[in-house]
Amino acid sequence: MSYEVFARKYRPQTFDDLVGQTHVSRTLKNAVAQNRLAHAYLFVGPRGIGKTSTARILAKSLNCLKGPTVTPCGQCDNCREIAGGNSLDVIEIDGASNNSVEDVRQLRENVRYAPAKGRYKIYLVDEVHMLSPAAFNALLKTLEEPPPHVKFIFATTEPQKVLPTILSRCQRFDLHRIPANLIAQHLQFIADKEKITLEPAAGHAIARGAEGGLRDAESMLDQLVAFCGEKISENDVLNVFGFTSKQTVIDLTGRILRGETPDAIDLLHQQSEAGKDMMRLMSDLIAYLRDLLVFKAKPDALSEDVDPEAQKSLAAHAELITNDRLLELIDQFAAAEGRMKWAPNKKLHFEVAIIKAIQSLRQATLDEVIEKLGELRDGKAVSEKESPSVAAGVRAARKPSEGGSPSSQNLAADTAATTATRVAETAMLDADELWQKVVAKIPTKGFLRTLSEAIRPIGIDGRNFLLGHSPDDKSKIESLASANNRRQLETLLREASGRDWSVKFVAKEGILPQKAFGDLSGEVKSAELFKDDPLIQEAIEIFKAQIKS
Repeated sequence: MSYEVFARKYRPQTFDDLVGQTHVSRTLKNAVAQNRLAHAYLFVGPRGIGKTSTARILAKSLNCLKGPTVTPCGQCDNCREIAGGNSLDVIEIDGASNNSVEDVRQLRENVRYAPAKGRYKIYLVDEVHMLSPAAFNALLKTLEEPPPHVKFIFATTEPQKVLPTILSRCQRFDLHRIPANLIAQHLQFIADKEKITLEPAAGHAIARGAEGGLRDAESMLDQLVAFCGEKISENDVLNVFGFTSKQTVIDLTGRILRGETPDAIDLLHQQSEAGKDMMRLMSDLIAYLRDLLVFKAKPDALSEDVDPEAQKSLAAHAELITNDRLLELIDQFAAAEGRMKWAPNKKLHFEVAIIKAIQSLRQATLDEVIEKLGELRDGKAVSEKESPSVAAGVRAARKPSEGGSPSSQNLAADTAATTATRVAETAMLDADELWQKVVAKIPTKGFLRTLSEAIRPIGIDGRNFLLGHSPDDKSKIESLASANNRRQLETLLREASGRDWSVKFVAKEGILPQKAFGDLSGEVKSAELFKDDPLIQEAIEIFKAQIKS
C-alpha cells in the first residue's frame, strides 16, 4: 500500500474531529438535527483550516445511509465514496479550471437529474471566486431556486471576489485560523498514533510556524519525521525550517525593553551567523510585541495561543513598558519590516531598527513630563518602569533627602519643574538666536524689513518656525506676508540653521501692535518703503523703469 501523508490520513471525518472550528460544527450539527438545511453554503477562510473537510463531512451527514445524521457512520458505501472523492452524488468541482459559462451550463443541465444513490446531489465548488462574472451570472437562477434534491457547497479563500448576488443566496461560514495550542495538541495526537516522540516545545514551534493552518503543520510534521526519524526536538524544527526559538524572541524583546543595546545587537548577530531568516525573526518579534500588547489589555485573551511559560515572560515584560511606548515599538519594527523586504542587507535594517527603538524608549515625551510633574505635585512617586528618563531626573533631585518627606517631594517637584522650564527656555533661546541671525541678513528698508519688525519668534513646532504678531495686526500681516516674503524668510532660516523650515504666522495675545505700519490699505506715500524690495528691483531691471515719489 502506498504511503499516505498525515494531512490526508488524519483528515477530519466527523464534525467532532474538526479542530478549532466549534462555531461552524455546532451550527451545522444543529441544522442537520433539526432538518433546517439551506440549499447553498459558503465556507470562507485561509488555506489549510478545514473548508473542504467540513464540506465533505456535511455531505456525508446528508447522504449517509443512517442519516441525515450529525454522526455519519463512515462505513457505508456512501460515506466511503464521499471520503474517497469518487461519489456519483457528490460532485467536486475545481473553480479555477471549470470557470467558464459552458461549464456552468453543463452543471445546470445535470442538476435536473435525481441522485444515483443518496438523498441529495451535492455540488462542492472549491475556490469558487475563480469563476468568471459571466459564469456567476449564469449560475444565479439555479442557485436561488435549485431542485429539492440539490445542495450547493462553495469554498473560497477570497470572498471579496465573489459577486454579492452569489453571497446573498448562501449561508456563509467564516472558518478561523486555528490557535497554536490546539495545533500543538493535534500534532501530539498524531505523534502518539504514529509512535513518534514529539517534544512539546517542538510541537509549539511547528504550530507557531504554521500560522494557524493545520494542514501546513501536518505537512511540516511529515517532513520532520523524514528528517529526524522517531524523535523530534525543538532544535530539529528550528534547523529544518529556519525558525527562531521562542526563547530567543523573548530574550531579544527583554534586552530591547531594558535598553541593553550591545546585548540586543549581539543576539541578532548570533542569529544571523547561525543562518536564521532575518525576515522571519522580525516577524516573530512583531508577533511577540503584539501578544504583549494584547496581554496588557486583557491577560486571559491569549490563553489558547500562548503556552504558560510564554505567559510568564509576557507578564514580566508588561511591567517594563507602557501601552503608548509599545505601540510606537510595533510601528517602528513594522516600518523596518517593510524596508527589509526589498533590501539586500536585511541585517543592517534590523540593527538600525533595534538601536532606534531603544533610543526612543529612553526619551521622555512631553505628555509623560506633564503627567509626572502632576504626580510629583500630588506627592506621588514616579515609576521608573513606566518612565525611566523622567524617573532618573526625579531620582537625582531626591538624592539630598532620601527620606521621602514632604519637603523632599516638594524639592523634587520644584527641581523637575525647573528642569522642564529650562528645557522650554532653551528651545525658545534657540528660536530667538536663529531669528536674530535672520534679521541681520534682511535689508534695512523694504516690505520684508517692515514685516520683520512686526513679528517675533514664539517657538518651533517640528519643522515649523512660529512667528507671532498682535491680533490687531492680522490684516496688515496678511498684506505683507506674501509668498515671496515667506520664501525669503525660509531661505534665510535655512542658511542660518542648515535645515529646511516652513514659516507659520500666529496671532498671539500679549504682542503689542506695530505702530510703524502706516496706512497699508491706502497708497504708500513714500517710495522709500518698498524700493529696496527684491521683487521691485527685479521689475525695475526687466522694464528699465524708475521709481518716482
